[in-house]
Formats: sequence, C-alpha cells, structure tokens
Amino acid sequence: MSDSPIRLAVIIGDHPFDVPAFYDMLRSMPDVDPYVQNLEDFTADFGKVAETYDVVLFYNFHQNDPAKELPWFKRDIFEGLEKLGRPGQGVFLLHHGCVAFKQWQVWTELSGWPQRGLIPHHDETVNTFVADRDHPVTAGVDDWTMTDETYEMPDVKEADGNHILLTTDHPKSCKPLAWTRTFGESDVLCYLAGHDGEALGHTNVRRIIHQGIKWLAGRSG
Repeated sequence: MSDSPIRLAVIIGDHPFDVPAFYDMLRSMPDVDPYVQNLEDFTADFGKVAETYDVVLFYNFHQNDPAKELPWFKRDIFEGLEKLGRPGQGVFLLHHGCVAFKQWQVWTELSGWPQRGLIPHHDETVNTFVADRDHPVTAGVDDWTMTDETYEMPDVKEADGNHILLTTDHPKSCKPLAWTRTFGESDVLCYLAGHDGEALGHTNVRRIIHQGIKWLAGRSG
C-alpha cells in the first residue's frame, strides 16, 4: 500500500456552500491531498492530470445535460465527464453532487438513481442508521442523529446495482443515505449528507467521508 497522500480532485460549481466548513473538513484528513477546482477546469484538464487522481469527489450541482444543452465551446465538459470510470480511480458523489445533471443518463448510471427530482428540506433532525457495519466505509461507526438538509425523492434501489450502507427514517428524506456501486471500472460512493458546517463538522460524517475516500483509493485496511 502506498504511503503517499491520496490525490483527490474535488469538483465544485453551480451551488453555494459553507466554504470554511468544507475546507476545514478537507484539512482534517492528513493523508488526503485535495485539489479543489471548478467543473470546467477539471474537464478542460489543461495540465493533463485528470487520470492521475486516485479519487474524484463531486460537490457540484450542474443541471444541464452536457450532451444536448451546452454550447459547442463547453462540450469539453461532456467529453471530460465521459471519461469517468477509469480503472483505479474512484468516484465520490457527495450531497448535492448526487443529484447533479438530473436529466443526463451518464449521471443516472453513475449515481444509480433513475429518479432524481427532489424537494429539499433544510435544518431537519436526521436519524442515521448503519445498514452494513462490515463495510470499510462504515467501519467503527454507530447510529447517530444530527441536523442536515434532506432530499424528499424516490428511494435508491438495491435492485439497480446499489449496495446500501446508511439509511434514515426521516419522513422528508429518501430512506438510503449512502450506497456504493460500480461505473465502468470504477468503484462509486454516494453520500447524501454534508449541506453545511454542522453536518460537515460532525465526527461521523467526517469519518464516513474519510473512510470513503480511502476505500475508493484502495487504501482501506
């Protein structure tokens, strides 16, 4: 196992977020080397480094269908995202990143979520239950309660190739909160928590994110 820091591309754009809390969360992981960038910069890949990242984490909320709606001079977004699924590069969809590109089939297949229209609810008290205690992403985590944004929308289904890790009983939320799947030759982790500083600062949320990044990079255990 490599001793070098995990190279993490963090993709943002088209959604405001708690910048200090988000960066504080990233800085809490000493074995992770994050490169925060707008989606357009990642897909343009001027440095030709996109394939060198161990994990690509999406915290963006773009809604266009890149294959149909973007003008020709932004089609490199479509082409760059089409390259996801590289062998040895994990993909992490975090919070609103799970529900980006809701009309784009590629993101539907990446997230494992065919119906991603949503009604958001802020400042909700969310009970989180660990559905799989043996997975590296959830190792050592017990059930907990915190304040976060919820997404009222149809549930993710295991029948669609998803493995559910975390759930909730909140009436204004889809029941699965975290799940894994594969896309191309990549492992994928989707996690719905992480709206603001209260959630991003929670010990269990940080542990799930950190252990998720390590699992996606092949650094668990």
